[in-house]
Amino acid sequence: MAVWALGLNHNTAPLDLRGRFAFALDQIAPTLQGLRQALVTTRHPQIEAAILSTCNRTEIYCAGESPALEHTLDWLAHTGGVTPALLRSHAYSLQDGPAARHAFRVASGLDSMVLGEPQILGQMKDAVRAAEDAGALGTTLNQLFQRSFAVAKEVRSSTEIGAHSISMAAAAVRLAGQLFEDLGKIRILFVGAGEMIELAATHFAARNPKSISIANRTLERGERLASRFQGEVMRLADLPERLHEFDAVISCTASSLPIIGLGAVERALKKRKHRPMFMVDLAVPRDIEPEVKALDDVYLYTVDDLATVVQTAQAHRQAAVAQAESIVDTGVQNFLHWMDQRDPVRGTVPLIRQLNAQADTWRAAEIARARKLLARGDDVEAVLEALSRGLTQKMLHGAMAELNKGDAQQREATADTVSRIFLRSEAASRDKL
Repeated sequence: MAVWALGLNHNTAPLDLRGRFAFALDQIAPTLQGLRQALVTTRHPQIEAAILSTCNRTEIYCAGESPALEHTLDWLAHTGGVTPALLRSHAYSLQDGPAARHAFRVASGLDSMVLGEPQILGQMKDAVRAAEDAGALGTTLNQLFQRSFAVAKEVRSSTEIGAHSISMAAAAVRLAGQLFEDLGKIRILFVGAGEMIELAATHFAARNPKSISIANRTLERGERLASRFQGEVMRLADLPERLHEFDAVISCTASSLPIIGLGAVERALKKRKHRPMFMVDLAVPRDIEPEVKALDDVYLYTVDDLATVVQTAQAHRQAAVAQAESIVDTGVQNFLHWMDQRDPVRGTVPLIRQLNAQADTWRAAEIARARKLLARGDDVEAVLEALSRGLTQKMLHGAMAELNKGDAQQREATADTVSRIFLRSEAASRDKL
């Protein structure tokens, strides 16, 4: 069995390229179905697969009888509408141990833009649930992810990996504070009502802004979030006409196309008499057209722009990182050991199954023989004695035969093995003396 991972993230690919491979949760099931069908046609049947897609990364995890990294890359490139060569230049591909290590590091927040941030673990769990609901999660990938969650839990409980981290939302507040002297005097619009917007709204609400508004495609969901912050809710369709009312706009939706265009922002600036606007686009793909950044009175930041803000307190985290990496190493070794045990060539699981099957065959034969003897009226005690003797002879026959084979050195090695297998209680007693 092989495990492999293919992905691109904030370290390897620019924002616009990542946007081509962003999948909303409701897209995961059909996308996984397409991936598995594509790999079956390339002679890789019964592929397990899961897709992790966030604002900073898209990763595909697979398991199968043999690795299919190139076929997976070709499929992903076709899905995103780019050439395999372009995707390959920005992607990373990992197999077995390195793939497991990567999954464990991602779950632990060691591969995040914000070192140690906890949000990625929840996103990873969502990805696993989506794969399970789609029927794409098998035993091997389930083990990989469950072990990654266990490693992440140990990292967070045993180290201070997240103690000095700054979240994306907190970074946005910090940048806004550099533009506006008093955040208590600004009007803020949040576009979307998902987890990232909720987190951002929580951080900004702590600074007591003049007003908070939520624009969302679904009013009901927007109202639930707005009620938490005594805010106003508005329809997404009304956004272009009301954009000029807000000093700060934080957007993060699952839209595949920008929802705030250059023209709408230009009109808003004209109505504001060119008072500055602070805008943060946390979405991948983008919610705000990139050309907006060129406007003189707009301060637009994307998730990639926030990278320099969140990279703080690095020196304080080095000891925690080293400790976390050690926990990851142990997790990888344990997972590979589990993989080896299941390997049909190297593992012990197939041998255990064969031994159990052989023992069942012997047992069935001796029981059938005993029943025949009982049916013809033989003494019960004699039948039980014969049954037990027959079983022990069958079980010991192979060992006895091996003890008489080979030269003296081979017989000595065989005798040692047989003693450890069949005379364990005696060996234990001798160890206690």
